[in-house]
Amino acid sequence: MGITDRKRDHIRIVLENASVQRGSNWLEYVHIIPRAVPDINVDEIDVKATFLGKEFSAPILIEGMTGGTDEAARINATLAEAAGRARVPMGVGSQRAGIARPELRYTFRAAREAGPDVFLIANIGAAQLAQHGVQLAWEAIKMIDANAIAIHVNTLQEIIQPEGDRRFKGFLAQTRRLCEEIGVPVIIKEVGCGISFEDAVILRELGVSAVDVAGRGGTSWVEIERMRAVEAGRIDRAQLAEVFQDWGIPTAASVLEVAQVNGLEIVGSGGIRNGLEIAKLLLLGANMGGMAMPFLKAAVQGVEEVENLIERLKEELKATLALCGASNIAEFKKRASYVLTGPLKEWRDQRIAGRAAKR
Repeated sequence: MGITDRKRDHIRIVLENASVQRGSNWLEYVHIIPRAVPDINVDEIDVKATFLGKEFSAPILIEGMTGGTDEAARINATLAEAAGRARVPMGVGSQRAGIARPELRYTFRAAREAGPDVFLIANIGAAQLAQHGVQLAWEAIKMIDANAIAIHVNTLQEIIQPEGDRRFKGFLAQTRRLCEEIGVPVIIKEVGCGISFEDAVILRELGVSAVDVAGRGGTSWVEIERMRAVEAGRIDRAQLAEVFQDWGIPTAASVLEVAQVNGLEIVGSGGIRNGLEIAKLLLLGANMGGMAMPFLKAAVQGVEEVENLIERLKEELKATLALCGASNIAEFKKRASYVLTGPLKEWRDQRIAGRAAKR
């Protein structure tokens, strides 16, 4: 199966199957303490955020999703137009298709043409970086005049995917080179399994600017590739996917993990659906909240629907700040309190508190 067909499969399966949203991101175990006596004017609350040295209207990132098909070009253009108007950053999907087949580059370039001033994040896979090096990343950046580049680490997806690429050897060395030579911020992004403290330490030492945790609890690429494997008659890969359906670190736990490493900015993503959840991520240590599926569903409806979604998220975020008596994001992070319960508390006690006690 070709790259274009695979990209069509991904869009189709995500839009048609609610079952690709699997498990919990554990944000329900984060309980923000309300402040009942605020001394603020709600309409004056400011949710502007800074990420990778740039200021945005809110801590909202439209995650990279697609490319390589006519439909993907329309989606990327729609998202970029809305992102530019709303002053929030966005990524494009894996640009491997555009690099391998130059005639498909327009499906990614559409984002820059629709959003000439939008902060755009290029995207290539860890396996491709390992094999082809910094030149591949540079091609991805030039393709869309990107402001940053994300390297997606999708080991489990590649293992399950019928046509997956399992060659990651050399990834760390190439990442170090990339950070030293490329000239734009480098983001390392998971795709549904989260990132641990141990890996965050390695990434910081390599010179990575930010980590996008993409934790468990959102769109499951394990389930998407299981469905594709069944359709392709690859029962062996489908069975492998079933074994690893629950693999990974839930989003909330992954943000806690990475937040223990100084010097990295954090995008909390993986099953994020509203502004209250973004606020919870900020308290756990994230700088931005990233979303994919809600924006994909909005994009197929048009620019206005994407803009409406961004405004709804901002209003939910402002409401959360108001209920905590905070007038801006910095004040919210400083004064808001929260309680962790359930498995997230257990995770914190074993992984975070235990590590701090050993220092």
